[in-house]
Amino acid sequence: MAIEAGRLRNVGLLGHRGAGKTSLGEALLFAAGSTNRLGRVEDGSSTFDYEPEEIQRQVSISTAFHSLEWQKTTCVLVDTPGFATFLPETVHSMPACGGAVFVLHAGAGLRVEAERLWGYAAERGIPRIFFVNRMDREESDPVEAVDAIAGELGGKAIHVQVPIGHGEGFRGVVDLIRMKAVCKEGDGKETEEDVPWELQERAEEMRVNLMENVAETQDELLEKYLEGQELTAEEISEGLRAGVKAGTLFPVLYGSATRGMGVAALLDGIVAWLPSPLEEAAADGRNPVTGDEEARDKSAEEPFSAFVFKTIVDPFAGRLSIMRVLSGTLKADSTVYNPAKDAKERIAHIFRPEGSKQEEVSEAGVGEIVAAAKLKDVASGDTLCDESRPIQYPGPMHFNPSISFALSPKTRADEDKVPQALQRMMEEDPSITMHRDEQTREFILSGTGQLHIEVVVDKLKRKYGAEVELKAPKVPYRETIRASANAQGKYKKQSGGRGQYGDTWLKIEPLPRGKGFEFVDKIVGGAIPRNYIPAVEKGIVETMSSGYLAGFPIMDVRATLYDGSFHSVDSSDMAFKIAASMGFKNAMEAAKPVILEPVMSMEVSVPDECMGDVIGDLNSRRGKVLGVDAKGHSQLIKAQVPMSEVLRYASDLRSMTSGRGEFQSEFSHYDELPAHLMEKVQAEAKAADGD
Repeated sequence: MAIEAGRLRNVGLLGHRGAGKTSLGEALLFAAGSTNRLGRVEDGSSTFDYEPEEIQRQVSISTAFHSLEWQKTTCVLVDTPGFATFLPETVHSMPACGGAVFVLHAGAGLRVEAERLWGYAAERGIPRIFFVNRMDREESDPVEAVDAIAGELGGKAIHVQVPIGHGEGFRGVVDLIRMKAVCKEGDGKETEEDVPWELQERAEEMRVNLMENVAETQDELLEKYLEGQELTAEEISEGLRAGVKAGTLFPVLYGSATRGMGVAALLDGIVAWLPSPLEEAAADGRNPVTGDEEARDKSAEEPFSAFVFKTIVDPFAGRLSIMRVLSGTLKADSTVYNPAKDAKERIAHIFRPEGSKQEEVSEAGVGEIVAAAKLKDVASGDTLCDESRPIQYPGPMHFNPSISFALSPKTRADEDKVPQALQRMMEEDPSITMHRDEQTREFILSGTGQLHIEVVVDKLKRKYGAEVELKAPKVPYRETIRASANAQGKYKKQSGGRGQYGDTWLKIEPLPRGKGFEFVDKIVGGAIPRNYIPAVEKGIVETMSSGYLAGFPIMDVRATLYDGSFHSVDSSDMAFKIAASMGFKNAMEAAKPVILEPVMSMEVSVPDECMGDVIGDLNSRRGKVLGVDAKGHSQLIKAQVPMSEVLRYASDLRSMTSGRGEFQSEFSHYDELPAHLMEKVQAEAKAADGD
């Protein structure tokens, strides 16, 4: 039976790594009675982090789901990774979230990954609640820190609680809505008390601020407040709900997940302030037949539609497509339409994901997160809908990889397993890419970080029995020229019978960086017949592909054919192709050839205290620091660095920052390699040819 949409909350647990999102999810499940023990990340008993790679590293790698019941409402928790390396997984799972709890560890400040997640959630219009976790580990009162963090995020933090103590002295909160203290001593139950006298003045001031902000959400509340009347607890909660839905207010609650403190109040807030699917905005898409934009209300009366946001591929169980129903009802043993593939799919069985398990159901209604097995032609980002009323929702955001390795199978048996295994893993994780570099002839595996690649390699071995070796990829150097030069290329061969004759005069000159290759034909008066001109261009292009100095492709050159001669009998396409190659090589010798190296644009996020060391290290790698932006307690360093200097940067940055630094990089441009390094690269290329 479908869940009543009005009594459903899909709640994303968002925030930076180390904030305790998964521990909070475990505490919410335990408090609601959905689990009979408190799962812990530290001992591998977590309901959400069940993959061996997650248990081993004690970090969330993929999104997991589990439901609970609270106040006759079904809350589906969507536990997402907070590690920057796995941020694409979190962003791709955001369509599942109707609201979110943004988990903070105030003592850690605002990290770049948290800021980026907040921005993505804001773009999607996801209503959010702040939960300040690990209060039993805070070294100072976090209220001002939370205000500063919210300010940097561009949100208005509204404190609905005041913490009572912090660190080892944390024992509860003052509920500003009801003006009651909720305390917990040791492992006992939470009890209500009067507000401690030392916090009464502060609590009164913060309650006034709470009512002022809540009153602005609705005209009737504002009118009552301006008349000097106190708002009731129900009115404050109603105003908070309106502000949260509008994205203007972000309530702040405090607690400790591992000690179960503040968890019940958070569950109350989730039910009271976060919207049900019926209160969410219509889903924007387009009609795949007409191409017109279309918005579909999240209603059971609308035709069926669902968005597939995640795919799980098991080598034995097959593909599991996880989707959120956005309109209508999905029933087992039904046929749906996939407009992206223009194909029909039969949904034999429907499952609700509950941690590592699935619960089979007969149907799913608006807002529900469900899975279907063994769909033939469905990928993450696809829409499933009613064929008579088709709609297609926007696909997932694309993320550029930040790190790459050359990959080679360990054994001949692995050679057969690796391609198919990687293809399946790329279905699960679109942020993995694999391609063959035509210049270096290496297979390049790319991902969002060192840890990401390590996890991919571990899964290849565990799930598919395929082992690979990784090494730094070869740097794709290029060659170019710095000056113009003219040269003749003449090919003449006579050995009895018909000979070979081709004669070309070429001018080569440098082009601006990134312009590639231009061929200009300036032959006049029939010096070379028109039918031989393509052979001249082909000869030049083939010569450029094999380089001049060290065998690297030549780029950013204009070659002009301006004169030559031919023989009425001995000339041929092959003769002019060879002549053009000879002429191009002769011209290269005089055109001041140089080797170019690829340069990467980098953004490096590091703690304040590590900034000097990291900037010094980037300078030592021949990098150019373009600027530094303060981001809370972190610094975002923007730089351009040669690729050859950062092939193993992930592990070096991890060492310099004790694992707290993150970076992203993408190709920027090619730049001239310094002379002393040019000699080294030429020597290495020569040695490689000798091998």
